[in-house]
Amino acid sequence: QLQASGGGLAQPGGSLTLSCALSGFSLDDFAIGWYRRAPGKEREGVSCISKSEDITYYADSVKGRFTISRDNAKNTVYLQMNSLKPEDTAVYFCAAGRSWPAPNPDDYDYWGQGTQVTVSS
Repeated sequence: QLQASGGGLAQPGGSLTLSCALSGFSLDDFAIGWYRRAPGKEREGVSCISKSEDITYYADSVKGRFTISRDNAKNTVYLQMNSLKPEDTAVYFCAAGRSWPAPNPDDYDYWGQGTQVTVSS
């Protein structure tokens, strides 16, 4: 089971940290991806991190502003979001997959419920 949390309301330029907690299996065995869906838009891949070696990828739209990290001891993956923009407003989902690389939604085996992020003044 995946549980995403940490969403909320932030002002433009502000920060939020999302968490994706895994239960029932070990984070060591999975690559993790973050996706988002904004109103009226298609689902977009935001970032992903490999099972080992902590290889990371970021969408161009968030590169330099977002940082993905993992804490295997806590079975949790984080998405630190800085310099937030109104266009970052979306529901954010985390997903877990056993394969790597994992550039596509179909590469992920498990999906959590989303957490809403709203960036507005």
